[in-house]
Amino acid sequence: MAKLFGTDGIRGVAGKFPLDPVSCRILGSALVRLLEERGRGRRVLIGRDTRESGDWIELALIAGIKAARGESALAGVIPTSAVSFLARKHRFAAGIVISASHNPFRDNGIKIFSPEGLKIPDDWENVIEAAIRSKKDPAADVSEEGPRPLPDPSYGEDYVEFLKTRLSLKFPFPFKIAIDCANGAASAYAPRIFKELGFEVVSLHCSPDGRNINQDCGSLHPERLAEKVLETKAAIGIAYDGDADRAVWADETGAALNGDHTLFVLAQRMNEKGRLASRQVVATTMSNMGLEAALERMGIRLLRTRVGDKYVFEEMVRSGSNLGGERSGHTILLDDGPTGDGILTSLRMIEAMVKTSLPLSALTAGFEEYPQILLNVRVKEKIPFEEIVEIRAAVQKVERALADSGRLDLRYSGTESVARIMVEGRDKAEIERLAQDLAVVISDRLG
Repeated sequence: MAKLFGTDGIRGVAGKFPLDPVSCRILGSALVRLLEERGRGRRVLIGRDTRESGDWIELALIAGIKAARGESALAGVIPTSAVSFLARKHRFAAGIVISASHNPFRDNGIKIFSPEGLKIPDDWENVIEAAIRSKKDPAADVSEEGPRPLPDPSYGEDYVEFLKTRLSLKFPFPFKIAIDCANGAASAYAPRIFKELGFEVVSLHCSPDGRNINQDCGSLHPERLAEKVLETKAAIGIAYDGDADRAVWADETGAALNGDHTLFVLAQRMNEKGRLASRQVVATTMSNMGLEAALERMGIRLLRTRVGDKYVFEEMVRSGSNLGGERSGHTILLDDGPTGDGILTSLRMIEAMVKTSLPLSALTAGFEEYPQILLNVRVKEKIPFEEIVEIRAAVQKVERALADSGRLDLRYSGTESVARIMVEGRDKAEIERLAQDLAVVISDRLG
């Protein structure tokens, strides 16, 4: 039986198990009981992105929390990282984010943060998951009608002020940036923050309607942003995903850049200033070999983890590192906070540009990406790959062909019924062929 909690909380189609109203009520109730048992209190902060389903999921959670004698506070539409920050600042027993990140509007999800602003541990997830599956919780029969708390705008103001204090630079001169907010949680925050800091802002996709989140925009489609950067002659383009915990870029030449470029730029800057703890950077198996080579030339070691920002954070703590992230655009700046924050990362990237007086293209010039092929194969079930003889043999064939000149990463998605294939190497034609051959075998056996 597949776990309900993946690498980024529970995620699925809104209205279907486990994101149906009954399951959401049980989750809220089970969380409060768990918090009481652990001596954490009963106050829970809830934030969400702009999906239309977020409203009724929020109502169901409030009803479940109330059924367990808990107390709900609402931050309204707000970036995921803000809930992590606010849970710490205001000493909430937990923070909940209703979001499916970069997924389309039909999907939604529930992420839970501990009072320390961290993703909750596996044992907490197991207790909550057992309650949802049993459906024996009294909250299953609770009505969602009745008065609901209203969002408190002061939470959003706290988050804005926190971010503004992260950047000490003043901009008495023109500095134009283009921002794509993906019609998501950044829409009401990113343009405002940058304008109040003195930037000239060109805003894209900041008009959410409940259904247009991530639709042909944001971090999944940086080509839209790149066009706007060239058109407006902006110094940098920034694209967020639906809950604004990731950011990717377009430089002044219109080139699209990803989270590996972020790690390269910030590692170089922090290393020069003596602020890169342990002279190590943490990334995942999806990060490009070119990043590893570029960091090595600076005397910086790259540590790799499984895909998922929770695993990046865990390795950062274990290794004493203060910079880590994912190629997709999640970046954790541990000196500022324990979670990925796209707006905060944007401030740090702009700070690097201004302090060095270099354009973004120059800051990334020392990083040359190896060709990389990514394929998704739809699967009916997630059987361990090593248990299937044909797939095991196909994997060994790819690894022999790549030898020391490339990498294969094969894994199941934590949020979708797909197998993800990543093949990387210097010869693009060869890695395309190897990836396609492996995809055919996986599709034949599991599709």
